[in-house]
Amino acid sequence: MKPHLRAVALPGGKTKKKILDIEHLHKTFHINGGFLPVLEEINFRAEGGELICILGRSGCGKSTLLKIVAGFISPSSGKVLLKGKSVKTPGPDRCVIFQEDALFPWLTVEENIAFGLRGLGQDKESKATEVERFLGLVGLREFRDYLPRELSGGMKQRVALARVLILKPEVLLMDEPFASLDAQSREEMQNLLLSLWKELGHTILFVTHDVNEAVILADKILFMDKNPGRIREEIRVDLPRPRSRDGAVFLGFCRKLHEALRD
Repeated sequence: MKPHLRAVALPGGKTKKKILDIEHLHKTFHINGGFLPVLEEINFRAEGGELICILGRSGCGKSTLLKIVAGFISPSSGKVLLKGKSVKTPGPDRCVIFQEDALFPWLTVEENIAFGLRGLGQDKESKATEVERFLGLVGLREFRDYLPRELSGGMKQRVALARVLILKPEVLLMDEPFASLDAQSREEMQNLLLSLWKELGHTILFVTHDVNEAVILADKILFMDKNPGRIREEIRVDLPRPRSRDGAVFLGFCRKLHEALRD
């Protein structure tokens, strides 16, 4: 499968500008006295405001790649460059959302969203304004005083999104964040993410094994093979936005990717 697809415009008609470069990345783990190659010769770049989905079967190194970009683990060789500077450790310019929401259970929705602003030197009024804005963006103003245990899975992920986006990271890293949600909630969260992306214009790397999710979200799909993990193909998605989930072109695109995954 070698689809040649046109480039699409980024949110708000923004001019493309390289923000993230992954160059000749390799990762090998040392296990039981042996070596396990997990990633091999990974190369790609992300433009500012681009939404990239990393798609592949379980075990192909998708999450490992995301953790390297986040600075949680180091590559065996190769480089991660953010705006030309080498990434070696975690930083506020890269925020991560995992499948588990990781909210503080003793804090309310409002307090969880505001947590990351501590120590940034903002005055109380501007901080409150920002929190109010993000409560509105994720549709949780009326739930501001709820604790995480009182929320559904989808609502918890709304809080998690607001909590990282309020920090204005250069790159948002998402590791199968909607995988544990029911089908309706997953679709709602995909739509919310697209709305926030259009509004705020972050660069997003989104890991998924769900073909339909990748096609509904992505400007570009990095299609990964495993043993070891490598990028088999970089696919530009030129379907118009908003995308129809039951349209013939959308379903045909998804069908081609499903066939490729089976190869």
